[in-house]
Amino acid sequence: MTNSIQSIALEKLVPHPDNPNRQSRANFTKLVRNIKHSGLYEPLVVRPCPDKADCFQIINGHHRLMALSKLGYKSADAIVWDIDDKQTDILLATLNRLGGSDELAKKFKLLKRLNKKLATGELAKLLPQTKKQIERLTNLKKPDTPTKINANSFAIPVVFFLNDKQQRIVENALLLVEEPKSEMTKAAKNAAALTHIAQHFVNNSKFNSRT
Repeated sequence: MTNSIQSIALEKLVPHPDNPNRQSRANFTKLVRNIKHSGLYEPLVVRPCPDKADCFQIINGHHRLMALSKLGYKSADAIVWDIDDKQTDILLATLNRLGGSDELAKKFKLLKRLNKKLATGELAKLLPQTKKQIERLTNLKKPDTPTKINANSFAIPVVFFLNDKQQRIVENALLLVEEPKSEMTKAAKNAAALTHIAQHFVNNSKFNSRT
């Protein structure tokens, strides 16, 4: 396995047919803007193409290849790994899914620093977050005193992922629910609204099953 970075002509780079990673149109646009703005990108990870001589099959970097092509690049920087099909499949399944999560305090600090140099709208064109998300994050304040938590009422985290269309539908549905108590946090209000929607669905399902 070699770890040296090589410059490879785009026409010699072949996408893997089973690449499972997909990117929204909005995030792809931001990727293109980032590369155009900085001229920098993470090198692709490739291997010698098993069924095409003098070509390389992409393991990681399919969207970067598309972005570079859109920007008119003729070649791309890539790291060539000499690996078999089994190793390739493992990497395809993991390379885009093993990232960590943001440490919130450092995220705030980073966004605030960026916001001094770039307007929120400009940041939203480059970062994964939307303009509203950036505004919320940069305006959050750390409480002066620790929040008192009732040990008998811990919230249970529920994590799920939505595509752009699903997110818009859910957000619109939450806005239609009657506003809960004003002193509740936004997260608590959303939780109450989502519970209300779910209960309405359950009630309707029970009614329909009886008729």
